[in-house]
Amino acid sequence: MTKHISKFQAAEGGLALTNAILLYSSGEQLGRPREAFASIHEVEHLDGQPVIAAGTPLTREHLRRWTEALGKALAPEILPDNVLVSHPDMLAWWVPEQVRTSYFALSRPAATLKALAQRTTLPLPYPAHLFVATRSGLGVYALPANKRPCPDTQLLFSPVLNVYINGSLCWGNIRKPKALNIAAIPEYERAVFDSWSTHPNAGQEMTVTGKGGLVALWDDLAARKAQRFPVRRLKPFNAGKPKGAPITFGQLIAGAGA
Repeated sequence: MTKHISKFQAAEGGLALTNAILLYSSGEQLGRPREAFASIHEVEHLDGQPVIAAGTPLTREHLRRWTEALGKALAPEILPDNVLVSHPDMLAWWVPEQVRTSYFALSRPAATLKALAQRTTLPLPYPAHLFVATRSGLGVYALPANKRPCPDTQLLFSPVLNVYINGSLCWGNIRKPKALNIAAIPEYERAVFDSWSTHPNAGQEMTVTGKGGLVALWDDLAARKAQRFPVRRLKPFNAGKPKGAPITFGQLIAGAGA
């Protein structure tokens, strides 16, 4: 095996491929590798083609040097007021309550519905919402007050249909944003608010209090042409666990980043 020297090579006018990192694992458990190993290799160029040379075990020193080098490529960014967490693997932000154009096309409308029995587009009120986008999906939660949440803010189930009771969006045929950055926030919000509501997901009807379920609540708001969502009818978010305790914004972020 050749002696390895990690280096960063800048070609004239740009960057050149100099190293490769290979990851090995023995399978996954709970979404994480049971055992893992990584090696770092120099990249040689033979007849104009890059070839991965023999490598050495990846060390913390390698990671530190590459992290410093990669960090220099990220331009400083001013965060909008509504952004709560900005991380390479997570973006969290909130949106205030608002009357929005809503799209309903229920697959199995009940005969008792007054306004949503047919495919329709109409304005409806939504409570303030929290969004948490990660590499694996989008979390959608309602907020108890129309203001920026703090770590102790207790989250509520979102009344948006097509959301699982664990808080994640059911993408279906919705196009997923390719980027995880502030510029992609409008794409994530359109995925939630500008998609057709076709059905409540399993257990979602029971995420509201009072008479009737979630669809009946939306139907009543539509029939009354309500201008404000009754936040008091949303149950505390507990990830859909029967005996689960209500979850705060701080707990959610800590768990998502674990």
